[in-house]
Amino acid sequence: MTRGSAFRSVSLPLLAALAALAACSSSDEAPDLMRFRNNTSAPDEFVVVPTKPLQTPDNTAVLPVPTPGSSNRADQTPVADAVAALGGSPSALNRSGIPASDSALLAYAGRDGTDPGIRDTLAEEDLAWRRRNNMRPLERIANTNGYYDAYRQMQLDQQAELERLRARGVIVPSAPPAVLKPE
Repeated sequence: MTRGSAFRSVSLPLLAALAALAACSSSDEAPDLMRFRNNTSAPDEFVVVPTKPLQTPDNTAVLPVPTPGSSNRADQTPVADAVAALGGSPSALNRSGIPASDSALLAYAGRDGTDPGIRDTLAEEDLAWRRRNNMRPLERIANTNGYYDAYRQMQLDQQAELERLRARGVIVPSAPPAVLKPE
């Protein structure tokens, strides 16, 4: 047996196994471009969300009737907490979390109408984009992160946009300097 034929006899089954492994991915599932895995036995600190302290009311007879799906007084309220931390009034927020002072801005932004199903439309379009730009089999095997490669052509060139706006006379804040690439 020659050296070339021995190599072919080993490489063909290996290539067939890799092709079979790549074919195992289901097209019904959303492509997983972000490859974050907790491979340790330690707890994931980003999954643990502290709740507000529990409070015992003075009179348990005045407790509201439990309503499935409604909020709990111990649940986090990140938007209201952020508004309060920045000096605003959480009570000024409407049901959608938009301050009443922003109602004129919201009305102007929606002056040509709004699409109530925009979130569903964007989710469908993004899923189709991720399927078209899914990771290659070797990237999956190597457990690499394909998110930035998939969305690279949608990234804004900060420096070019800054220069474009300045050329039009728009006053823009300073930006971080461009990253110099080694030659």
